[in-house]
Amino acid sequence: MANHKSALKRIRSNETKRLRNKYQHKTTRNAIKKLKSLTEKKEAEALFTNVVSMIDKLAKRNIIHDNKAANLKSKLAKHVSTL
Repeated sequence: MANHKSALKRIRSNETKRLRNKYQHKTTRNAIKKLKSLTEKKEAEALFTNVVSMIDKLAKRNIIHDNKAANLKSKLAKHVSTL
């Protein structure tokens, strides 16, 4: 266990950040699954902009890698355009 005050604070803040990152990542993955399951083009296009925004935020905060974000957006755009 940590001995310094700063190390104890770091442990607390890391746990808070970990839970926040986990929540945001899981929410985005659920939105992606929902988008993939849609069959109507209008609904998919409306949801697509929100999902892309969520993916960009994850990449900006280094929760996912920039290239992974680009790959996800590309695949989702391809999926929406084929509807």
